[in-house]
Amino acid sequence: MTPTQPLATATRPNPVAPPSAGQPYEYRRAPLVEPDWTRFPGWRHVTRDQWESAQWQRVNCVKNIKQLRTVLGDTVDESFYADLTADQHALATMSMLVPPQMLNTMVPFAPMTTEAFLADPIRRYMIPVASDRRTDWPSHPYASRDSLHEHDMWVAEGLTHRYPTKVLAELLSTCPQYCGHCTRMDLVGNSTPAVDKLKLTLKPVDRYDAHISYLKVHPGVRDVVVSGGDVANVPWRNLESYLMRLLEIETIRDIRLATKALMGLPQHWLQPDVVEGLERVARTAARRGVNLAIHTHVNHAQSLTPLVAKAAQTALDVGVRDVRNQGVLMRGVNSTAPDLLDLCFALQGEAGILPYYFYMCDMIPNAEHWRVPVWHAQQLQHDIMGYLPGYATPRIVCDVPFVGKRWVHMLTEYDRERGISYWTKNYRTSIEQADLEALDKRYAYYDPIDTLPESGQHWWTTHRVDD
Repeated sequence: MTPTQPLATATRPNPVAPPSAGQPYEYRRAPLVEPDWTRFPGWRHVTRDQWESAQWQRVNCVKNIKQLRTVLGDTVDESFYADLTADQHALATMSMLVPPQMLNTMVPFAPMTTEAFLADPIRRYMIPVASDRRTDWPSHPYASRDSLHEHDMWVAEGLTHRYPTKVLAELLSTCPQYCGHCTRMDLVGNSTPAVDKLKLTLKPVDRYDAHISYLKVHPGVRDVVVSGGDVANVPWRNLESYLMRLLEIETIRDIRLATKALMGLPQHWLQPDVVEGLERVARTAARRGVNLAIHTHVNHAQSLTPLVAKAAQTALDVGVRDVRNQGVLMRGVNSTAPDLLDLCFALQGEAGILPYYFYMCDMIPNAEHWRVPVWHAQQLQHDIMGYLPGYATPRIVCDVPFVGKRWVHMLTEYDRERGISYWTKNYRTSIEQADLEALDKRYAYYDPIDTLPESGQHWWTTHRVDD
């Protein structure tokens, strides 16, 4: 370089983009719309009062193929029902349970056809069919029904002590809706031909007593995620009693209510007794300096409607500090930057829900068609940066077995050929208190094998997985 040559002239970006350049993603505001449920043959005569009734929604949930036929009529052909039957009989890890609210967001603004229904992102994870799933690698060799080992870390029935200052309280094992990719498929919902579910054995009152007793003698726990299942399935009187007991423990400073039903069954969270009870809990939490939040689970912008926004705003109006979203990253559902950005803008800008996390889909059986590799998640994190406000830009995380949530860029080593990433941690779980080497270990996570190069796929075909 000569002294007169400008510094970095060749790499300095042009401050004025050419007119044709554009942006990789173009934001356009899209106000929320409640799809017309009367477009479905089975709901042609359903009134608005019925639709907005939580009781009507629960009674009319689709629980089997016969009920789905009644709703859809002849809008999809027999090949779809045969595909669904094959999945239900041999592959599904979750039984079918879809509230009308959720079904109504499938193919919301186009003619319903078999092809459109099969391609719909909500259908792909709520009503999976056999042809969705991979036949070469339907499950990863290291997949397990309790992939995060939550049951191993129970310190009382349903109380997982995984992180030093946080616990997960599973109050029950049912939800208003069952997602095909459920990470707790070993416990939640009805048994399927593929999975004989575990069962909670204690009476709810005894389970709750055990939780409270543990928390009272473990002052290092300050944060309780109240979940299940879904807290929307706990009778409100029982849930309020449990929450008030938590609020009496001086060391508890954060309480988070986990409910996909804020999106899947917003009518529940708009019932007067629930709203009034939530306000009592929120006022008590505020008076005692405890942060009360709701965490919901929305995976696609189609799921967001005015009723969902109304439920979220109502929770905020009665004193809940935050309503946040924890989605799951899935192929065929939301694994592109435009899908994630559309969802985040709809959450933050239209529904009043803060984009918080996107988890990589966990390593459960028959889920490889949903999972993405770590490198893909890293690319997505890169591609969504800079568009949303910083406080509303979600982190994409990998929930590593025995480690916990880790931002996808935090891996220690990555074998891209074999799809094995290695991670470290800085705390011991409740089952590692005596393990002096827990903080020095590297913990493995595995990419879907079909996403690997041919050499990596060949390695897995010959690799012996240890028992």
